[in-house]
Amino acid sequence: MNELKPISKKGIQRALEKVDRYRLLNDPIEAESICRDILAIDPDNQEAIIMFVLILTDQFNQGVTSKTPNELLPRIKDDFKREYYRGIILERESKAALSRGLPGCRHDAYEWLEEAMEAFQRADKLSPDDDDDAILRWNACVRTIEKFRLIARPPQGRELPLE
Repeated sequence: MNELKPISKKGIQRALEKVDRYRLLNDPIEAESICRDILAIDPDNQEAIIMFVLILTDQFNQGVTSKTPNELLPRIKDDFKREYYRGIILERESKAALSRGLPGCRHDAYEWLEEAMEAFQRADKLSPDDDDDAILRWNACVRTIEKFRLIARPPQGRELPLE
């Protein structure tokens, strides 16, 4: 059986650049492999953890669930970034649900977007003065809700409109 070979600590920066490149090439499986190699020798590497979260969310339409990226959140040390990426996970889960188009997905998408907006609101309160990323993501969530005319799930007992 072949065994994995560890990368060198000196090679981490180049490996992170490759992760970014593979994400841009829409090859999340290759990017994920490199992130795993980085985290195997530097488990607290914040850039690799964040990239890993993003890579996993890139794969929501390919069977990856939000469980694994959510498990990575406690490893993000910065409170602002932890809340921001919590929002990113929820926003991307919502968009993946919309693209699947299954029954009830529009209500799920709405609920995830609402949760994402709560995370972005918490992140905004923690953000540096010159960082409007959380506001930009909040606005994107609002626009997604408007674009797809998403609404909250009706209370139990009421008939659901056909989607």
